[in-house]
Amino acid sequence: MTAAPARADGSAPELLDTLAADRATGALTTRSGIFYLAAGHVVHVESAHSPALGDLLTRSGALAPAGWWEAVERAGARQRVGRQLVDSGRLTTGALELAHLGALFDAAYFALAHDGTALRFRPGVAHWLGAVRPVTVATVLRESYRRRALLDRIWPDPAVDTAPLTRTPDADPAVLPPRRGRALALVDGGRTAAQIASALAHRTFHTLVELRRLAADGLVAPAPPAPAPPAPPVHPVPGAGRADWDEPDTALLRRLLDALEAL
Repeated sequence: MTAAPARADGSAPELLDTLAADRATGALTTRSGIFYLAAGHVVHVESAHSPALGDLLTRSGALAPAGWWEAVERAGARQRVGRQLVDSGRLTTGALELAHLGALFDAAYFALAHDGTALRFRPGVAHWLGAVRPVTVATVLRESYRRRALLDRIWPDPAVDTAPLTRTPDADPAVLPPRRGRALALVDGGRTAAQIASALAHRTFHTLVELRRLAADGLVAPAPPAPAPPAPPVHPVPGAGRADWDEPDTALLRRLLDALEAL
């Protein structure tokens, strides 16, 4: 394995290609996600804009939450959580691979499409899930570009993918196709696409397709930014402008520091 620099500013796709050619192992961080590689293949991707694998498995009913956390506790330190789920009989190999690939491609889309600038590569870092179904870098990039092109054909504003969404007053979920209606029903001015997908136990990309269609029909839009909180009132400081400041209460400061350290 060829070690890459700890910091790697530039294009994430270009660096992923380099890491694949070098058969590198480690974690590549972008502004919107983390790619985990083993011997030049992508084994897992995480993004805050996409539900995690555990959320998808437990919210869909494929796996009980207790079973997921038991596998994490037993095998996380050995990077074999996926293997533990199969060996314990909680999931079949096919079910795990299908769910894992869906989560991987969803997260990769966000990690690349939304300011996918490479920030840092940490050689040798492995994910606690372990290798489930390694995917070539070329496949991950191709699928991410395909998804971006499809979504842009539906509605060209990528803000729908990550911003809290609001709906128009006349948007009625009851008159829409079932999948689209369920997505619209969860648009409340605060939820993002990832949160809606997680609540529905659906893959993020499928939810994005419906939300962009809703945006194209004028039924949803990114919510306006929340107003900034008012600035706290400014009170005059006694003795301001004088040189004879009181010494701070060091005993009180020590008690506060002790309390913060205890927390």
